[in-house]
Amino acid sequence: MNKISRRTLLTSALGCAAAVRPLAARRTQFKIGVPDWSLNLGANPDAVGLAKKLGFDGVQISFGRLLVNGKLPLDNPDLIAHYLQLSAQNNIPIDGTCVDRLHMDVLKSDKAAVRWVSDSIRLTKALKTQVLLLPFFGRGALKTRAEMDYVADALRELGPEAAKAGVILGLEDTISAMDNVSIMERSKSDAVKVYYDVGNSNTAGFDPISEIRWLGRKRICQIHLKDTGQWLGEGVIRYPPLIRAIQDIDFTGYANIEMSSKPGQIEADMKKNLAYVRDLENS
Repeated sequence: MNKISRRTLLTSALGCAAAVRPLAARRTQFKIGVPDWSLNLGANPDAVGLAKKLGFDGVQISFGRLLVNGKLPLDNPDLIAHYLQLSAQNNIPIDGTCVDRLHMDVLKSDKAAVRWVSDSIRLTKALKTQVLLLPFFGRGALKTRAEMDYVADALRELGPEAAKAGVILGLEDTISAMDNVSIMERSKSDAVKVYYDVGNSNTAGFDPISEIRWLGRKRICQIHLKDTGQWLGEGVIRYPPLIRAIQDIDFTGYANIEMSSKPGQIEADMKKNLAYVRDLENS
């Protein structure tokens, strides 16, 4: 008998799930935010006001990569208070955070990474938000089952701390939806969920539309929207059915538009991307 690959099994399962899922319009409204790094304002409080000016529903804050006095750059009570003040003044929520130090000290092998996640749980709670993005790219990319198991075991230790703080640890990576769920299950923590990036998944050879339907609302904490063109909808990702899939699973959280822009075009590009997603969401 010929062996069936793991990817073939997943593709088949996803296809069946999509086939039985009714496609009737539900008009579920999710919120649209923007990461501070997509505004070229990583770990910079100015991102809060700019996100509001551009019309976004929320802003995702990064904690910074280069340590300051042995701590994450935003691990400062005065800075946290400043972010909260700006959020209130501009009437825009901080929709989540990112421990981008994990691009340097990676969770799959570096012991220091556990500390940065723990510190970020505390900071995320202090910012009065819930979703903490854990990135797994570059040297930190998950490539083997052993690496995935190592991360899952680390998250099993961090999970109770996150749950107590009311924080969700979101996995953003380039592995399949099924492999992400295996990490979630091994971690034995309801505080571990998938931070689904449609661009990363598409580049890795997976179908974001089918994976989002298969994962469902309860296993996705937030979403990154990106594309291979200059603007959303001009690349390889099929955005109309993608937005429909997000609505069909009744996702009401934040989908953050993570697109890069040419110098001097950030505001114009982000306004165009935001208008495009809103039009699809309301169509």
